[in-house]
Amino acid sequence: MDTDRMDDGDCPFCEPHPDQVFHEDELVLALWDRYPVSPGHALLIPRHHVSGWFEADPVTQLALISALPMAREVIEKKHSPDGFNIGANVGQAAGQTVFHLHVHLIPRYNGDQEDPRGGVRNVIPGQAKYWERS
Repeated sequence: MDTDRMDDGDCPFCEPHPDQVFHEDELVLALWDRYPVSPGHALLIPRHHVSGWFEADPVTQLALISALPMAREVIEKKHSPDGFNIGANVGQAAGQTVFHLHVHLIPRYNGDQEDPRGGVRNVIPGQAKYWERS
């Protein structure tokens, strides 16, 4: 996995554009995604550079999880979504392209997909409709 990592100088999350930041505390930055999947798509990022979820210490993991309700509240006030997806891409095979840990909080809206059932299972086509497999 080391070959997939970028050094801190190349990382867009180590020094994000100030317009992206909507919250910061001692451990976590909350940013608006520059390429949002939907209006209000946010990223929760540890302040220190760590490549992925499993490389992060438990304090960092807990700080990211603990920031989710705050980010949800900001998104709800600004965008009034009907639901959310929460996720992290861990490793190149899972689609990670920026090797600084970040958790996506993606607002969902009624009608944004014809059939949203299966949610995150849709990352692999054909695997979402588990209810049709017996």
